[in-house]
Amino acid sequence: MARTKAVLGAGARLSDYLSASLLAQAFPSESVAACLDRHGRNSRRLRDFHATAGVYYCMALSLYPEASYESVFSVVSSGLAWSAGQPMTQSIAKSSISALRSKIGWQPLQDLMSQHCLPMADPKTHPEAFFAGLRIVAMDGSNFELPDEAANVEAFGYPGSRTGHASYPQAQCAVLVECATHAIFGACIGAYGTEEFKLCKQLLPKLDASMLCLADRGFRGHSRWVAARQSGAHLLWRASTTQLLAVQKVLPDNSFLSQLAPGAGTREERRAQAVAVRVIDYELANAKGERVAYRLVTSLMDHAAAPAHALARLYHERWQVEAVFDELKTHLLQSRRVLRSKTPDLVRQEFYGWVMAHYAVRWLLHQGASRHKLRHAEQSFVAHLNALRVNQPPSGAFSPSKAKKAPPLV
Repeated sequence: MARTKAVLGAGARLSDYLSASLLAQAFPSESVAACLDRHGRNSRRLRDFHATAGVYYCMALSLYPEASYESVFSVVSSGLAWSAGQPMTQSIAKSSISALRSKIGWQPLQDLMSQHCLPMADPKTHPEAFFAGLRIVAMDGSNFELPDEAANVEAFGYPGSRTGHASYPQAQCAVLVECATHAIFGACIGAYGTEEFKLCKQLLPKLDASMLCLADRGFRGHSRWVAARQSGAHLLWRASTTQLLAVQKVLPDNSFLSQLAPGAGTREERRAQAVAVRVIDYELANAKGERVAYRLVTSLMDHAAAPAHALARLYHERWQVEAVFDELKTHLLQSRRVLRSKTPDLVRQEFYGWVMAHYAVRWLLHQGASRHKLRHAEQSFVAHLNALRVNQPPSGAFSPSKAKKAPPLV
């Protein structure tokens, strides 16, 4: 039975148009055009389906996951035209939208994400986003389902199952997140079978000496530690409680100094390559009341500036990245389990648009949190997502009559 084409509904049209205006605030049209120009993907002439509108469309796909391609594009292109004080555009065929997406590709969106998806918190208004003067960030990986098309299967692969393989191919992704704001400021995508740290390694250039990076046990190991520390960032990673880390000196807070050495090579080679670390062991009760042992390894060596109990409490901020994945998969995609795109390049394009749509919601939330000096955790992601989808901003915020003269966007 053919699926009924979903539409956005005439009653919400004007307020829906404002979504494109808000996307354009987080990702200015001038930057979009510049990214398209750098990659040679911009439109050479004015037309109803200009490439700039196509980039915003790739973001809006995640805001309206159950609506048809044509309906989403109409909202985006008309919304941009309305906010610029220009005439509304005519409807566009699905084939034209697909052709435009193919022309744009995924590289301009990755470039735009890299340029504009940045940490948001300011230490003056959101001190909870920092520890000992360092911005608290976390990295992790996850996977998501794709349309069951031959090209997607070849590029990304199926997860295995007891009966052979899963119903849908899946892609693996990695993200780097500012914990307090949930802002994704680094993201990449790869095949399902890609080792998690191999993807995360692509995000390490986003780290710097102003940050403290949290990560789970999947990132442990000498070579990974050294690679991450070369960014200049400090690290607080979980390690296996069975990992052999010799006690060199016990500190007053019961943490101890040790060395992290490579697992291969002669004793002399391993000793020469070993790096100094500080180890924190503690226990917490789980939901069943059972005691669970934790071991953390950190580059913060000063027990007075970074006490063991404070780091143990801080480490559990790493779970904020799991909340980010929930926002991406559950709230942005709603009931849609699978991305829409049927070719690998368009999957990558949709992925970066998806990340930027999430960032736009978090950007909108951050504006209010900063203005009213509220913690981000006190604000509702879903409420701000719905505001980006359908709610009008204050009267006059995007008044067509006050719009500056600009070249047509659509």
